[in-house]
Amino acid sequence: MSIPDLGPLWLSLHLAAITTLLLLVLGTPLAWWLAQTRSRAKPVVEALTALPLVLPPTVLGFYLLILFSPSSTFGGFWLQTTGETLTFSFTGLVIASILYSLPFTVQPLQAAFESIGRAPLEAAASLRASPFDSFLTVAAPMAKRGFLTAMVLSFTHTLGEFGVVLMVGGNIPGKTKVISIAIYEHVETINYADAHVLSAILLVFSFVTLLLVYSLNRRFAHGGQA
Repeated sequence: MSIPDLGPLWLSLHLAAITTLLLLVLGTPLAWWLAQTRSRAKPVVEALTALPLVLPPTVLGFYLLILFSPSSTFGGFWLQTTGETLTFSFTGLVIASILYSLPFTVQPLQAAFESIGRAPLEAAASLRASPFDSFLTVAAPMAKRGFLTAMVLSFTHTLGEFGVVLMVGGNIPGKTKVISIAIYEHVETINYADAHVLSAILLVFSFVTLLLVYSLNRRFAHGGQA
């Protein structure tokens, strides 16, 4: 059995890594706000954040395709600013992946922050720690399991994307052709051998990653950490 082109695999790993990093930067403040706020807007924000969980990927991809189009306000602004279109581009894939995988970052972090409770934060405040210091020195360390879960779920979910990336990025080799699309293309052309190899790589990688997460979470739990 010959080894298929692994370019889509490396592109998928690159996409998943960038998306996960950006989701941590963007999703952590949102999750913290949702865990702490008592605003009436909280259910609305939670519903919007969770939409990708129930919305068909093709629906999300369709509206993102319209949003990214050079004829739209946002897409036109991006084109004028950068000289490149968001449609059928790697940057477009990153933005689409962030939106599609957002709940897989926010929800585990929100649950981890909520499980901490207010007592540790109030104790830190009594020692004159600023809210930011309290977050860095108290909340973040106690939410290690939440961060680990969020990172892994976001990474693996992005790695397995199909509908959204196909709608937004198409199938451009070396640019937007990720592993899920490559597998679909091999199946369409009845090239089951290459489809088997890529699918097996993705299956083994996902299983090993999840196994490590569950093992680490169990170790954290036995260690009494949040």
